[in-house]
Amino acid sequence: MSNLEGKPTKPTRPWRSWLYVPGDRPDRIDKAIAGDADCVIIDLEDAVAPEHKDQARTNVLNATQVAQAKPVLVRINASGTTWQAADLAALGQAEHLAGVRIPKAENPTQVEAIAARLPETPLHLLIESAKGLQASDDLAHAHPNVASIALGEADLRADLNITDEAHLAYARGRIVASAAAAKLPAPPQSVFTNLDDDAALRATSLTAKAAGFFGRTVIHPRQVTIVNEVFLPTTAEVDQARALIDALHDSTHAPGETVSAALVLPDGRFVDPAVAAGAQRIVDIADSYGTQEQNTAQEGVS
Repeated sequence: MSNLEGKPTKPTRPWRSWLYVPGDRPDRIDKAIAGDADCVIIDLEDAVAPEHKDQARTNVLNATQVAQAKPVLVRINASGTTWQAADLAALGQAEHLAGVRIPKAENPTQVEAIAARLPETPLHLLIESAKGLQASDDLAHAHPNVASIALGEADLRADLNITDEAHLAYARGRIVASAAAAKLPAPPQSVFTNLDDDAALRATSLTAKAAGFFGRTVIHPRQVTIVNEVFLPTTAEVDQARALIDALHDSTHAPGETVSAALVLPDGRFVDPAVAAGAQRIVDIADSYGTQEQNTAQEGVS
């Protein structure tokens, strides 16, 4: 996925739901692409047994040789495994690949080596170890093709010997800060593994949103609806953001001009570049997907 200059093309809108699907299940790949997730990640790593990896690569090529209705990414096997070279060789033939998810990213050298093999492909890094977490700033800047960074919390918890997810707060804050410092999109939150607890899925997604994450990786289609809805703004939030943007346009700034310094609006509100950018992000999400209320109304009609 590249532009005319051969550089990776960034997504035209942020993804709320990133749905994993096993690479050795072509029936599930087709269903995932036809479903409601914003993007699909075909997994060649943990979800595929060693004896099925060759078939999974064939399935990936079949899915990425034609343009699909939504972005299709592939999670490759980790650096240092016996399978990654074959993964990269296969993906070099993919015609419609929206990105590659790199598990267990720990140092920029790994990222640079993969970028050299897939020079036109956006790279989405998973931080799953203490070593990777401590290198998150360097990883976020490892190569121009890096499109996002995120946590793989199950492996990270094991590596850090964390038994209560409350103690992941440091890791979550660090990954959000590393992404922001590198001018990357807000990270998607890691998976929620209890498929029978929709209330907890919603609650933890809301917490992640408040902590600076946008979107979430999901492991089952039934989780998509909740995640898609949580990461929409409310109508009130959009109205407030639009009002702020309109007030900026009515101030000394010309329409569409970026706020480059702090200023006080006629109604007394103090606005700096970060506040203005946040308002614009809310409007952009609403323009792409609508609001929570619109989403609920559509579900009622269907």
